[in-house]
Amino acid sequence: MQATAPKGLLGAARLHARIEDIKRSKGAPPWSEKLVVNDQIVGTLICQPAGHKTDTHYHLVDEWWVVLEGEIDWEIEGHAAPVRAKAGDFVFAPARHYHHIRPTGTGLTIRLAITPPGEFHRFDRPESENPLA
Repeated sequence: MQATAPKGLLGAARLHARIEDIKRSKGAPPWSEKLVVNDQIVGTLICQPAGHKTDTHYHLVDEWWVVLEGEIDWEIEGHAAPVRAKAGDFVFAPARHYHHIRPTGTGLTIRLAITPPGEFHRFDRPESENPLA
């Protein structure tokens, strides 16, 4: 019987990882690494350089992040001012709200995104209904 490959970096066979080791193994940004993937949650480490272009999207469920390095602005539908986050901050985007993530500052940014399994970026509302376009 062949063992199943782990879905994420961490799991029963590997209980610990260091961010510096992940950064070294992944190299220059942009990159992402699924840390935990199970039936309840997906934790994805995302590294982008300042100014890296991201897409405007939404999810059917709430999404939240922990900023681990750098500075990142979030534009979230229904909120006039962007959320300006830096290392140590948490950011929340409600379900069905368009959001746009903009790495700022001068260096790389790293955030941990927490989502349920199977959730993905959705773009299907007409542009005329997208206040962040």
